[in-house]
Amino acid sequence: MPVNSIVINIGNSNVRFGLFNEDNCDISWVINTKPYRTADELYVQMLMLYQTYKIMPKEIDKVIIGSVVPQLTKVMSSAIKKIHGILPVVVDRNTPSGVQAKSKQMGTDIYANLVAAHNLYHNKKKIVLDFGTALTASCIAENGETLGVIIAPGIVTALNSLISQTAQLPDIELKKPKSVLGLDTVTCMQSGMVYGFLGMVEGFIDRINDEVQDECFVVATGGVSHIYKPLTDKIHIMDRLHTLKGLYFLGKGIE
Repeated sequence: MPVNSIVINIGNSNVRFGLFNEDNCDISWVINTKPYRTADELYVQMLMLYQTYKIMPKEIDKVIIGSVVPQLTKVMSSAIKKIHGILPVVVDRNTPSGVQAKSKQMGTDIYANLVAAHNLYHNKKKIVLDFGTALTASCIAENGETLGVIIAPGIVTALNSLISQTAQLPDIELKKPKSVLGLDTVTCMQSGMVYGFLGMVEGFIDRINDEVQDECFVVATGGVSHIYKPLTDKIHIMDRLHTLKGLYFLGKGIE
């Protein structure tokens, strides 16, 4: 019998859910992390989303949670128990895998990114760029050794800070402007956010490749990764479900 799993990635900005049938994730959806909800609110919201995607709670064999928001982990676990009648499997950097975390401070999301890269892309060094609340670049060797991580301000985080700290700069849609040099405020800001962070990301990739003396395979994931992937040939693949897949691999062998 195929095993159906719900995998939940609780991030600082969003909670992403994925329905896995064995190793395949065909259905995925996202809700906002803030404001924090009660277990009852989450219960109702999740049931509504299950109805939308025609998911029957009794057909789910396992629920896997990875989280960087501890207070939401407990609330989510309560809602899961109420819906499915089972306790979720909660994974973190201490969950055994073929990846050596090498740091007692590594976030679950970064660890999951490395685990997914290790399981999905073999025989080469990998960089995973996660365009989330923070922008992270994580590097892993062929044998599963963690080579290191870079953490920078996330793109939307930086944009929101810019807008809230200035009197006259408007909220903008984050998209590639028609030209690098803008003549109106919106395109000037779009250029700064898109090309500024693109330059940062390309710089990270070049410097990591120099440091590990190899040409790494580069995976991009996270909320705004789709904006940056078409603008550079340094990113080889964009996969919004990459972190979820890592959590799935971590929880797969745990009963």
